[in-house]
Parts: sequence; structure tokens; C-alpha cells
Amino acid sequence: MTQKKDIGKILRQFGLVFVALFIIAFMSIKSDVFLTSQNIINILRQISINGILAVGMTFVILTGGIDLSVGSVVAITGVIVGSLLQSGTNWFLASLAALVISAICGVFNGWLISYVGFQPFIATLSTMTIGRGFAQVYSNGKPYTISDLSFKVIGQGYFLGIPVPIILLVIFCIIGLVILTMTTFGRYVFAIGGNMNAAKLSGVRTQRVQLMVYVMSSICAWMVGLILAARISSGQPTAGESYEMDAIAATAIGGTSMSGGIGSLSGTIIGFVILGLLQNSMNLMNINSFWQQIVKGLLIIIAVFLDMRTKGKKA
Repeated sequence: MTQKKDIGKILRQFGLVFVALFIIAFMSIKSDVFLTSQNIINILRQISINGILAVGMTFVILTGGIDLSVGSVVAITGVIVGSLLQSGTNWFLASLAALVISAICGVFNGWLISYVGFQPFIATLSTMTIGRGFAQVYSNGKPYTISDLSFKVIGQGYFLGIPVPIILLVIFCIIGLVILTMTTFGRYVFAIGGNMNAAKLSGVRTQRVQLMVYVMSSICAWMVGLILAARISSGQPTAGESYEMDAIAATAIGGTSMSGGIGSLSGTIIGFVILGLLQNSMNLMNINSFWQQIVKGLLIIIAVFLDMRTKGKKA
């Protein structure tokens, strides 16, 4: 029985790699544009947004939680930075102010869930709505045009020929991997998701760890908010809509259990790469965006179904 589970785990891990390789092979035949350097850069740019969000989402889901508010934090970041830049504030100070507000959003989520006892879905659904409303009220429903060239480097610039958003994605992935696999905090994240009561009895400060993972998720959303605002040269109160679903999809496809305790950031990385390849492929094949949403939804169902089968649960 154990051997069967081990085989299933191996097949699932390498199955994701096989899916990515299959998409690449299929599209290289289907489209002459797919393997061009420009298109590869476009794919990496696209996945930088979802990838950074998925890093934070992985920590949250590993504890058995979920964060639906990240899209709203992206919007809040954009309008705060945009308004401060328009008023003449230095881009670094404007970004720092947005970071503080984003971190407060994460603290509020963590407090509601770990100290007050709210279910993660309800808590973050509420803060998602509050955050979206705050972005609209703060900006009066209008975007802030950004002209600061120094700030635009975050979304449009290059370093050693590599787009800055891609570099930021790599940095966040490395930091996430180090924290999750090489630190005590990372072990606590898995312990809480595996068995909250056992973690408490072992001396883990579960409330503090839970609060911190939501702060981390909001910080990732802050970074995405900066990249997006710099890329489009505008702080949009409607930015980040449905971004949380793409991050959850990448995490689920990557093998992280939605009930917590099982998963890896390396799996999430493969997950958001697959999503990026699929989206780019469907765009090149002129597939309607509405159908693309259906495909993403089906992928989440398949990923959760496989997770349930691995654990021996019934759908």
C-alpha cells in the first residue's frame, strides 16, 4: 500500500513536468512564434505576476487557510503609490507607505483567523470586499497616472538584459524556498497544516505563525501591485481582480493540499509555469478568454480531485 502511494506521488510530481513539456512540444509544432525569444520573455513576464502571488498563497494554504484578499491588496498598493507619486513623493517612500498598508491588511487577516477564530474563507472574503471598496473610495473610482521613470523600472525595466519583474519573481521564489525548507518557521507551517492541535502541544506558537503567513501573502501582493502599476503606468482601483483565483490554481495544480500540511513551493513553481504556458498557448491559438477561464476552473477541479484520491477521500 505504501509502495503504491509512493509511486502515485512520484507520478504526480513528474506528471506536472510532463504536462509542461507536452505543452512546449505541442506549441512548438503548432506555432512558429512560441519558441521565439520574444514570446519566451512574454511568458516569463506573464507568470511573474501570478508566480509571486502563488509564493505567498502556498504558505497560507499549507497552514490549511486561504487568502482571497490578495487581488484587493494589489489594487490598494496601486492607488496608494499612484496618489503619492502624483503628489511628488519619492518613489521609494511611496512604495514603503504601500508596504505598510499591505502588511496591515495581512495582520488584520491573520488576527481575524488566528486570534478571533474566523474561518479563513470568510475572513479573507470580507477583507477582499473591504479592500476593493477602500481602493475605490480612496481613488474616487479613478486611476492615478504614473509618470515617475524611476518607479516604472520595477515593471518595465531591465537588468543585465533580463526584465526586472522576472528577477523579482526569482528572488521571491528563492526566499520562499529557503524559508519553507531550511527554517524552523517553515517546519511550523507544515506542522500547523498537518495537525493544529499537535503543533500547539509541541510548543508551536500557532497563532503567531498563522498571522505571519497572511502578512507574507500580503507582502507578495504588494510586490505584484508595484509591478503592475509600474508596467501599465497607472494605479488602478480595479487592478488585481480574480488574481487570487490564479494564485490558488497554481498552488493547487502544483500539488499543495487544500486542507494543508502537504505540498511544496517547487510544485507551485511548476504550477504557475504550466498556467503561464497554457494562457500563452491559448492566446496564440486565439481561444476566447471566456474559454480560458473555463480551462482554469477545470484544472483546479482536477488538481483537488487528485489530492482527494491521493489521500483516499471520496469526492
